[in-house]
Amino acid sequence: MRSKSPPRGGIPRGLATTGPVLFSYGFRPFFLGAGLWAIGAMAAWIAALTSGIDIAGSYGAAHWHAHEMLFGFSSAVLAGFLLTAVPNWTGRLPVSGLPLAGLFGLWLAGRLALLATDLLGLTLAAVIEALFLPTLLAICAREVIAGRKWKDLKVVGGLVLLSCANVHFHLAVLTEANVDTAARLAIGAYVMLIMIVGGRILPSFTRNWLNKLDRTDFPTPYNRFDMVAILAGIAALASWVLAPEHLLTAAIATVASLLHIARLFRWRGWTTYPEKLLVVLHVAYAFVPLGFAGIAAGALGALGEYPVMHILTVGVIACMMLAVMTRASRGHTGRPLTSSPITNASYAAIIGAALLRPFAEVVPSYYHVLAAISGALWIGAFMLFCLEYGPMLVLNRRSPRGAA
Repeated sequence: MRSKSPPRGGIPRGLATTGPVLFSYGFRPFFLGAGLWAIGAMAAWIAALTSGIDIAGSYGAAHWHAHEMLFGFSSAVLAGFLLTAVPNWTGRLPVSGLPLAGLFGLWLAGRLALLATDLLGLTLAAVIEALFLPTLLAICAREVIAGRKWKDLKVVGGLVLLSCANVHFHLAVLTEANVDTAARLAIGAYVMLIMIVGGRILPSFTRNWLNKLDRTDFPTPYNRFDMVAILAGIAALASWVLAPEHLLTAAIATVASLLHIARLFRWRGWTTYPEKLLVVLHVAYAFVPLGFAGIAAGALGALGEYPVMHILTVGVIACMMLAVMTRASRGHTGRPLTSSPITNASYAAIIGAALLRPFAEVVPSYYHVLAAISGALWIGAFMLFCLEYGPMLVLNRRSPRGAA
């Protein structure tokens, strides 16, 4: 039988115990979809660069690549995380079974629509693609409000920004305007969510791991300093979105970088070295202050816009997302919270991609070489993820351990 929440109408909720395992919990289809799409979309982009293969028709290959990294791959990881974490936060039952399959189908329809813009027309393709994030927003807002978890409305706010950024991106393509502002808004929304949620999970996971070892050198718990660091980060991101080359942006971003260096230090990540499943979370967060330093350098004219974007997208967003996908997949399929050699190799690959990709524009004579190596490392990271975690997500229905 399938457990059900009180009959209040709307989306049916409850953990499905029959039907395909893939649609029994939110992280399963979306993490697998994100991993496969990370491989396919990057391979298509490399093919477009090297062989001139036409992808996305009149939408434009460059626009399609930027969009699918920000709103295709990344939105799937975010959906998988939120559809799994929000029920834990609110104490309500998760979206599962047919409703989950429908939501995943909506995400998949968006991917296919942008590949068929010449068949559907740009406007219709953009409308189809733009439906997913507002639907995810409605589901998460409903659960947070029904569960009266008002502090978690910050996460809902991030989804509002992403939904707006996605529509803005499509409108810019349709009107042949510059998409960079929309891209910066989306990147800023993801980084904001990572600052908020990362500050919740990193010290908690680190403390729990140290406690199991009977150690007491715990990370500093959340306090006003964290709030100041987050607000400074949001201010820096907002200034970057609106005025990426302004002196004020450089000043605010420099302050934010220093605050987040201190914040990361307070979490005592070096104590987790024996367990790479934890180490990678701290390494991924280290790209946050590095990203703010990049924003400051860009505002002063010392670094181009695209290297800054790639520090944030590959370093902060992709590294953190892969780290969260591996940990959540293990925890919610009842497996030990420890990384394997394959998982460790995937971490090394995505960190390598994050370190190399920004240099492609910095050293233009080696652009194609560095971009190709970075792309290959990206593909390798997610191929390893799919190889190891695909069977967990598709084949085995196991009770969660309660780890986020």
